[in-house]
Amino acid sequence: MEDRRIDPLQIIGMMLIFGIFMWMMYNQPVPDLDTTDPATTLSVEQQYQLQTTATDSPKQEILLDVSTIGVIADTINLQNNVLSIGISTKGGVMTQVALNELVNYQEEPLYLIDNDNSSLNIAFTTISGQLFQTKFMLFTPKVNNSSEGQELRLRAPLDADGYIELVYTLPNDGYRFGFEVVAEGIEGALDPSIPATFSWRMDGFRHAKSAQYENRYTQLAYNHKSDKFSTLSAAGDDDENLKNIGWVSYRQHFFSSILIPENPFEAATVTSSTITNEEEEDSEFLKAFSTETTLPYSRNRFQANFDWYMGPTDYEVLKTYDEFLYESISFGWGLIGWINRSVFYPLFSLLSGVVPQGIAIILLTIIVRLVLSPVLYKSYVSQAKMRVLRPEIMALNEKYKNDATKRQQETMKLYSKAGASPMAGCIPALIQMPVFFALFYFFPIAYEMRGKSFLWAKDLSSYDMIAELPFSIPFYGDHVSLFPLLASVAIFIYTQMTAGQQMQPSQPGMPNMKYIMYLMPVMMLFFFNNYASGFSLYYFVSNVLMIGIMLVIKNFIIDQDKIHAQIEENKKKPKKQNRFQRKMSELMEEAERQKKLK
Repeated sequence: MEDRRIDPLQIIGMMLIFGIFMWMMYNQPVPDLDTTDPATTLSVEQQYQLQTTATDSPKQEILLDVSTIGVIADTINLQNNVLSIGISTKGGVMTQVALNELVNYQEEPLYLIDNDNSSLNIAFTTISGQLFQTKFMLFTPKVNNSSEGQELRLRAPLDADGYIELVYTLPNDGYRFGFEVVAEGIEGALDPSIPATFSWRMDGFRHAKSAQYENRYTQLAYNHKSDKFSTLSAAGDDDENLKNIGWVSYRQHFFSSILIPENPFEAATVTSSTITNEEEEDSEFLKAFSTETTLPYSRNRFQANFDWYMGPTDYEVLKTYDEFLYESISFGWGLIGWINRSVFYPLFSLLSGVVPQGIAIILLTIIVRLVLSPVLYKSYVSQAKMRVLRPEIMALNEKYKNDATKRQQETMKLYSKAGASPMAGCIPALIQMPVFFALFYFFPIAYEMRGKSFLWAKDLSSYDMIAELPFSIPFYGDHVSLFPLLASVAIFIYTQMTAGQQMQPSQPGMPNMKYIMYLMPVMMLFFFNNYASGFSLYYFVSNVLMIGIMLVIKNFIIDQDKIHAQIEENKKKPKKQNRFQRKMSELMEEAERQKKLK
């Protein structure tokens, strides 16, 4: 019986792909930031302290308005077809933002903001040294209804004649609404040497079944006004001092809270920190986000305009806005991002608009496999050539078993004469890698799969648990997911088939690696147990199709005798070496010559 062995190059390739896979999972790529000058690398508080210290006025005494501390505030509710917003009259801050008709993993109403997980404060100083902070103020509300939506005006006195007003404008439709700050008639006027400060903090709620998986895709994103998009690290605590920022997004995987200023922030400090350990699956929050910046204002009047987007991280919704908000979605870098935006997202949207999402994934897999089937054919032809050459390679190994240099030299000559190459099988795998990585990015960000069921999977955007374990296995979890299990079995069968076709025998001195074929399926089983079941479904169907295509190619397309005859014909023809082959031959001949001299 033919001894099945795996080419060491194949094993190295598998390990390399898995290493890249793990690196991409835990290290999101972050584009290089523009270099900031020293003046903008300080935090907002540091800038404020420096400006306060530098003031020469003897009247400079910062006063804190605490007159409303302890006051019980009212909550004003605004609502449209998709959002319900509660705004407190104390501080004028949003105390509740609910997405209508959407629920979390516990089938409870889905909140982006609820109670104290978010805070907002705007502070500015008069020439006399008095500091006003909106978070301590008690506002008088006034609601105006119109055919276009609702407007809430919150006004608080600053002195005898002056006031500050916060204005929320919620249209009848959509997840985007306006926010305006206006200060008028301030006695003593504002001090233009001390810019107003704006701070927004938010703790991201957990919305998905797996806190570990959701936390992996929860991160702060921002956009330079030059249309340059970047993120803070999703793997741990991170902060940046930025300039010229067009918007800031607190992305909680499938939901985002985005602040969009009318004029870009000249300087801002953004931070992201992990609140809970990924192993704590019962946690309420995942990450804490904050943004601190300064706002310029004139001597007698202060005004700042913003928009908020609070809704799903849905590409179809975000791309309708002009500020490139869809860039807050991690499509992947370079070619991978282009493939997702231009190919997979439009194709999957088309398919899922006609059939259920589970069927759409299967159809997408079939299309991808059919498109890549010529690549699989080339790979199998290369394997067939190596199969034909195997007896001759084994003879060379036996003949030169004590001379590794000569053995390698004669083997390369054989490959050259036969028109075969052991690396030819690696090229198809490299061609498929961008597609694989694009799908790896695509499935976690496909909002269309959230909450959609297929067979036993209740949510294609989460894992498909079929059994709960009484204990937790490191790197695996406390449950058994079926789609990853099926995918691992399919990978094992496909690996066995391809291993039987790899005809390059193990070199003397190399370890016996026949058991390595078990490694990849086991790694995939552990890796995907907590992953989106939609991707595991794709990988299972993809490997089943690859097995079927390979059987068709082997039994109905590939002619082994014809390949053998072609190789024999190639051996009779003079083979012109390319520059690389000539260089390799020269190096081997020189090594052989040096060995003889010694």
